[in-house]
Amino acid sequence: MRLFLQIVTGFLLLGYPIAVYFGLTYLPAGSIALLLCLMLIIRLALQKQQVKPLILPVIVGIVLTAGSYLAKRNDWLLYYPVVINLSMLGLFAYSLKRGPSMIERLARLKEPSLPPEAVPYLNRVTQIWCALFIFNGAVAYYTASYTSLEVWTLYNGLIAYLLIGMLLGGEWLYRTLWLKKS
Repeated sequence: MRLFLQIVTGFLLLGYPIAVYFGLTYLPAGSIALLLCLMLIIRLALQKQQVKPLILPVIVGIVLTAGSYLAKRNDWLLYYPVVINLSMLGLFAYSLKRGPSMIERLARLKEPSLPPEAVPYLNRVTQIWCALFIFNGAVAYYTASYTSLEVWTLYNGLIAYLLIGMLLGGEWLYRTLWLKKS
């Protein structure tokens, strides 16, 4: 049951912008805020023994969704992607300062004995991810503050994921085609 709930809440978190759009458009006022709050509470309960740095964005999400319901402010729901990007930026930037970098940690899961010359490259990739989180967070803030719900949903529910996918794919392609030749 725990695995099932982790999968369901994981998909709901990925689809957060779509859920907010449909909830604000088609459901009674406040119901999407309560539903998302419940989902985040379940996620928090499941996450306690997992990645501790990722607990903070879930708690902030609970505060935003519960606060949105209590204050009757639907716009608060739109700031959760900003929180996620800031959290990921903090996590990746902290790993650059304290070491090893987040991308190096992930790389070592697949290849524990990385050559020392790979470390600067992995640090650079982590810096690029930080730049993406800054950009995504800024655009998420702008769309939440100054655009329509449709534009917010398009960016946060599609374009941001495409940018992440392009960075993942581009880095993999670069590493596979160019770095392996050297």
